[in-house]
Amino acid sequence: MATRIRLKRIGRKNRPFYRVVVIDSRQRRDGAAIEELGWYNPIAIDKTNNFEINEERILHWLQLGAQPSDITHNLMKRAGISFKWHLMKQGLDEKAIEKEIQKFALRKEAQAKEELNAVEKATKKKAKESEKKDEVKEAVSETSTEKQVGAEKTEEQVEEKAETNETEEKVEDKKEQEESTVEKTKEKTESIKEEAELKTEETGVEETEKTEVVEDKSTEIEKEAEETKEVTTTKKSTPKKKSEEKPSAKGAELKDEAKDDK
Repeated sequence: MATRIRLKRIGRKNRPFYRVVVIDSRQRRDGAAIEELGWYNPIAIDKTNNFEINEERILHWLQLGAQPSDITHNLMKRAGISFKWHLMKQGLDEKAIEKEIQKFALRKEAQAKEELNAVEKATKKKAKESEKKDEVKEAVSETSTEKQVGAEKTEEQVEEKAETNETEEKVEDKKEQEESTVEKTKEKTESIKEEAELKTEETGVEETEKTEVVEDKSTEIEKEAEETKEVTTTKKSTPKKKSEEKPSAKGAELKDEAKDDK
């Protein structure tokens, strides 16, 4: 029977948990196991202590010809079982194997220290980089704030200039309006003066014409008065002649009547 040392899943959905088992290679993944040799938790926070395996039973099954899977082989490396099994296959004594395992443990400790030192250095570098980034961000923020302040100041200056320009334009417009109004008033006064002068000239002409007419009328009236005076004088002189002539006419008539009677 071909046996394998592999994992058997137990955990619920999205929370995997495995058992290290010896199982027939023909069985399905979650089939019946021959023997349980340990456990493995890939979700654990502490990755250094996220598994546990039985060294003696694994070596026993390896001697019987069991073949480990890739994941179990990695776990055996981490536990030092694969190195011990390599020494055992070379035919070394137990003392030599123990010495080699001690050396392996020392080398592993040194590697762990180096890894810790590297991790510490990396964390320090990250901290320094983060500090530098923070400083750069602060400098950038300060420069941005200064730029914003400068931009705000420039905007305020621009607004003030615009306001001053607007006020100047308004003042200029007012001045222009005042000048235009003054010019209009001047033009109106000049036109009024011209009209008044024309009216005065016309009135002067009319008055002269009126005076001439009045003078003509006065002369005519004087002439008529003189004529009337002459007529009246003539009339006063003529009635006496008529009175003298009338009786003669009457006498002539009486004479004619007397002749007829005769």
